[in-house]
Amino acid sequence: MHLLPADVLPVDASTATLVGRVWSEDGGAGPRTCVYRDGQLHDLSSLAPTLADLFDFDAVAQRVQHSQAVPLCTLADALERGRLLAPCDLQALKAAGVTFACSLIERVIEERALGDAAAAAAVRDELTAALGGSLRNIRPGSATADAARRVLVARGLWSQYLEVGIGTDAEVFTKAQPMSAVGCGAEIGLHPRSAWNNSEPEIVLAVSSGGSIVGATLGNDLTLRDFEGRSALLLPQAKDNNASCAIGPFVRLFDATYSLDDVRSAEVHLSVEGHDGFAEHGTNSQVESSRDAADLVRATLGRHHQYPDGLMLFLGTMFVPQKDRGAPGRGFTHVPGDRVRIASPRLGALHNVVTTSDRAPPWTFGTRELMKSLAARGLLTRTTPH
Repeated sequence: MHLLPADVLPVDASTATLVGRVWSEDGGAGPRTCVYRDGQLHDLSSLAPTLADLFDFDAVAQRVQHSQAVPLCTLADALERGRLLAPCDLQALKAAGVTFACSLIERVIEERALGDAAAAAAVRDELTAALGGSLRNIRPGSATADAARRVLVARGLWSQYLEVGIGTDAEVFTKAQPMSAVGCGAEIGLHPRSAWNNSEPEIVLAVSSGGSIVGATLGNDLTLRDFEGRSALLLPQAKDNNASCAIGPFVRLFDATYSLDDVRSAEVHLSVEGHDGFAEHGTNSQVESSRDAADLVRATLGRHHQYPDGLMLFLGTMFVPQKDRGAPGRGFTHVPGDRVRIASPRLGALHNVVTTSDRAPPWTFGTRELMKSLAARGLLTRTTPH
């Protein structure tokens, strides 16, 4: 993709603390941790060889702001050469599902339509009539939620998706493997057998190994609606394929200019443009989430489950594309070549081009290759963050 810095940066980039990774050939090929400053990407490797290390620092934004990082390249050059990587490395890649009433209804539609896009419209009408907006303001796990459960069960409309949408326990699943996420400008991959799928525009939290939320970025939780609709047990195949997880362009660290409250009030915009002239647009408003971002982190990481390398957590989406593409009633699905833009004013914009997972560049640079790269540059002897 031909991208310029203005296409990816947040509107207040000059005051934001933006960190990420860039591929560099200088001094040994491999990824470098970096910070964006005045059009340049500056090397943070001497401070933290991995972003997992960086996110474990106390007062991480201040450490980055006062670091004596040296320039690596311009952001324009990194974008032109396709070297801006996903702003995460060793972290677990997790995602919260069914965190919005709108997407909850769409998950139920998938289940009741058994993965058949043509049958989805009739099921959508049935559920909308039965549920209306009644679930939108229900607090999961509350007495009101339990009363709604009883009504839905009586009408034969209860679902496993409604359980995680308004029940006590949030759905948190593994989106992809550490080191497998692709970055801004990269191709994003669909399973070649999928005929009903869509991008999911989401905010992604950067979380330290101790559970501190240190920043946020954007992500595409690309999903196969036909696979998951046939059976919820196919969720791994629906979510985790080659190049199916895109994150970027940068993690914006929390500081005096940006905080978790800004995440809670953020809007995320999705646009899809195809070579066939098709276009779809929508907005995901984080204020509509039925589960707070901090609660989702606590449900994921704590005494019950540790993540020693930290994690990246997708917060879910309320916008699911539904505009017909092709025959009436078939709904939305991606076509290879689609250009996808996920944007939020204060986080920037994540751009990707859709392909199939068997045609996307194979994933070959994993944890072992990263360790070899860091060892060759003498970066495996640094002290523990504090």
